[in-house]
Parts: sequence; structure tokens; C-alpha cells
Amino acid sequence: MPSETKARSLAALKLAAIASLIGVAAGCGAIVFWMLVTELQNLLFGAGPQNLHSVASNLPWWQLLLWPTVGGLIIGLFIHRFMLERRPRGVSDVIEAAALRGGHLSQRNGVAAALVNAASISCGASVGREGPIIHLGATLASWIAHRASIPQGQIRRLIGCGVAAGIAASFNAPIAGAVFAIEVVVGKYTIHTFAPIALSTVIGTSVSRLYYGADPAFTIPEHAVTSLAEIPVYAFLGVISAGVAIALLLCISGAQTLFEKIQCPIKYRPAVAGLMVGILAIYTPQVLGVGYETTSDALNEALPLTLLVILLITKLLAAGISLGGGFGGGVFSPALFLGAMCGGACGTIWESFTTGAAGGYSAYTIVGMGAVAGAVLGAPLSTTLIVFEMTRDYPLTLAVLIAVIMSSTLVNDVWGRTFFQWQMKQRGIDLTVGRAEHLCMQLRMRDLVSSDITIVDASASLSEISAALKKGAPVYVGGKDDKKFRGSITLEDLQGAENKDVQAEDLAHSVPVMQESDNLTIAIAMTGSHEVGAFPILSEHEDQRVIGFVSVKKIMNAYQGVLDRIVREDHSFLE
Repeated sequence: MPSETKARSLAALKLAAIASLIGVAAGCGAIVFWMLVTELQNLLFGAGPQNLHSVASNLPWWQLLLWPTVGGLIIGLFIHRFMLERRPRGVSDVIEAAALRGGHLSQRNGVAAALVNAASISCGASVGREGPIIHLGATLASWIAHRASIPQGQIRRLIGCGVAAGIAASFNAPIAGAVFAIEVVVGKYTIHTFAPIALSTVIGTSVSRLYYGADPAFTIPEHAVTSLAEIPVYAFLGVISAGVAIALLLCISGAQTLFEKIQCPIKYRPAVAGLMVGILAIYTPQVLGVGYETTSDALNEALPLTLLVILLITKLLAAGISLGGGFGGGVFSPALFLGAMCGGACGTIWESFTTGAAGGYSAYTIVGMGAVAGAVLGAPLSTTLIVFEMTRDYPLTLAVLIAVIMSSTLVNDVWGRTFFQWQMKQRGIDLTVGRAEHLCMQLRMRDLVSSDITIVDASASLSEISAALKKGAPVYVGGKDDKKFRGSITLEDLQGAENKDVQAEDLAHSVPVMQESDNLTIAIAMTGSHEVGAFPILSEHEDQRVIGFVSVKKIMNAYQGVLDRIVREDHSFLE
């Protein structure tokens, strides 16, 4: 065997071994996380996530207010004290790490995020567990990969292993877990990518099944798509589901804006949000926590139409307040809950017109779950596969696919981005423009500026200007008092000056300038529209003084550096 082939084989075996280890770690992490949530929730409410609503319905009103509020206060203070950027962590951070930071995730933040997310679910915040488990799995994968000295480009695929194993362990859905990791986090399919991710997914699922058994996440009753006449109805349900998905995104965004407008300190926002969720829970305790019990009730056709609509509205408010108010946790479970209420309501209405001839209430509930979740997450394929793995029903999966296509397309057209993309946009990260464009947008002129310049006062004489030009550095004119940029002076300007009494401001000519906060994308556009060799860089302060210059050559070199970085990472990723 040639040495190169042998080396590749050994590298593949090493990657497979690490992917297997990540599968075990992510599967165990998901189990430990959910055990922690269950124990904390039992301590606070006397019930676990699977029967929280039943027990909470009999609790005194003050207890429904107390735990979300006190829990929110503790969580807010913890985030303020121990977490960088003073915010919870989730799936969007995993996507950012995979795309822009070589798969690096802070272990300190990972542990802190797991505690915050577990506490948020336990105290009753209307959030999900899947996002936290994905972040935990990715953090474990990043830690293992760095300890094993894996090349940076390959760490991205190992991050995908942690994500896939986490999803698979949560839903007992290995195929959907692998597809979700590629569809949402990794963003690129190759056989070299899919193989370790699939391996981790199978192992993560196996670990979960050893502990929980092989039962699916939800108990699904018998259902059927009885005729082709229902297909347009499922498509219409996709349109309604798009409206629900957009409403959820608006509620989260609106709650965040409200807290900013009232100038509520970030560390106290979860407490205020918890109080608001507690008030809603007094009337509809179903909104507390992940809501699995109520989702199962909808799947089993145990909720009347009026309650389905009420819960749809209150859950929208509770989830929006929780996620917009600074609690940790994911959006997947709230999306499934809302989809179940939406689908159940639509199915009930359709059944009343068809006198029971349609596929049944539960079938519409399942389709609604897939349509809302797929649109919110921007993962139409993996959410469809989750439904298929839960139901094993091919005709129903086709109905889900139709509804998911409708909802995802409409949400993308109206909202313009997924929930995770919106979260990153809030932090100034826009991956919808492509990695190269985003990296260019992150590189500022202050990072490239050269301060080797000479500045002369506006009143400088010819002799002073001549002495400045002899230094060889660019000469710029600034005001004597305000230092504001007046223009540039070159040897050609000096040669045309015959009057010895002329001053610098008389010779200065205007040139295209950039601000120090301008990014590389703007600079590239400037080089295409102006035939100059360099651009003066102005301070972003009010004085508008010149702080240096950036040459066109340096701009082009910086852009080439961005492209080279992407090529290196992708080459390592594809190996």
C-alpha cells in the first residue's frame, strides 16, 4: 500500500473513531441535560416535563408566578456575571462557529449555556430543549476535536457530528439528525462529510435508546390521508402555518424591542419575562415549559377547537416573551406546539365540513407541526424526515412535505431569513450573503489603515508643504483649529503654485475618502468607482480628522486573503 494511501486510511479511521466518541458524548450529554431538567422541574413544580400541565393546573396561582419570576432573576444575574456578551447561547452560535470560527466553541460558555438552558426550561419558561442539546453536543464535539488535534477545516464536520447526535438522541430520529446537521449547520454535503455525521447519529441514537428505549418522542395514533382531495387542504394548512411561524418570529422580535424601549436592564429582563409568562400560566398552564404533554393531547385529539385556538394565542405570547426576554432555550419545541395547535384547529374545522371523511384531526396536527417547525428553523427537509421517522407513514409524509414547502417558501419571502439567521443578524452577522461577503463585511478599514502620513495645517506655507512632501508619505490638509480633513496635496499641486503666499488649503484638492468603520466590501466598491492609488481614512468622531490611508493594493491583498482562507478551510473540509 502506498504511503499516501495508508496515511489517508489512518486519517479516516481516526476521524471515524472521533466521530464515534462524539456520538457517545452527545448522546450522554442529551440524557444528562434532560435528567437535570426533570429533577429541577420536579423540585420546583412537583412534576416532570411529561406531566407538567396536569400538575400545574392544581397548583396555587402564586406558585405559577413565583418560579418563572425567581428563576428568571437567577438566570439573568448568572448570564450577566458568567457569560460573555451577556446572552444565552443556542443553535445560531453553532452555525456561526462552523461558518466563521473554524468550529471553535468555548467550553466555558458551553457549560454555562447548558445550565442556563436547563434552568430556563425547569422554571417554566416557554422554550424548547432541542436547541440547548444541539449546542451542548456541538460544544462537546469541538472540545474533543481540539483535544485530538484535528485540522481546523475538519472540525466543522465534527461539529456536525455533535449536532446530528444531539438531534437524533432527542427525537429517536437518526436520519433526520444527520440531515439537519448538514442542512442547517454544515451547509455542504459530501460523502466525506456525511459518513462521520451518520456514524455519530447512529451511535447517539443507540445511546439514547439504551436509556429511554426505542419509543418515538411522541405517541402517534393511527391516521391516514384518505383521498387526493385533501392535498389542497394540506397546502392551505401550509399557508396558515406560515402565518403562525411569522407570528412567532414577530412576537420574539417584538418582545425584544419592548424590553429595549422600556430600558429594562438586561440582567432583569428574564425576571420580568418570567412574571409575564406566569400570568399567562395562571389561565393556561399548558404554556409552561416545553409543552410535550399538551402537544401529545393534540396529537391524540383530546383538545376541543376553542382550547386549541386559545393555546395557539397564549403560546405565541409566552414563547415570544420567553425568547425575546432573555431566557435560554430553543425554539423547536414551541414551534412544534404551535404547529400542533394550528393543525389541530384546521383539522377540526375541515372535519366539520367533511363529516369525518378526511384523514382525521391527528393527521392535520402532525402536518401542522412539521410545517411551522420547518418554516421557523429553515429546515424543511429534516423536519419532514423527523415526521416520517416518528410516524413511518409515507402518504402522510408527502402531505407534510407539501405543507412544509408552502410554509417555508412563504416565510422566506415575507420574513427573509430563518430564526437562526435573524438571531445572527442581531449580532451583526449575515451569512445569507455568503461567507466571503460576510468576512469582507467584518474587516474594517481601521484594521488595514496605515498611519504613515503627514498632516499639515490649512495655513501651512509653500516651504512647509514642500518639506512635508519630501518625507515621501501622503500629505493631507487638516484645519488648524478643528483638524477636520480639507483634502490632499501632491507634487503636481505644488508645481503649479507660483504665488509664494499661497497656503495649504488653497492647494488641497478633494479626494474620495472612507471612514475607519467602513468595511472591505465598501472599499472594494470604492476601488471600482475611483481611479486612485489610496484612500484617506477619516475618524468616525465628529472632528472628521484623517487618521491614515489605505492603498488599493492593500485592499486587494486583503480580499485575496479572505478568498485564500475560505479555500484553505474548504479544502481541508473536503479531504
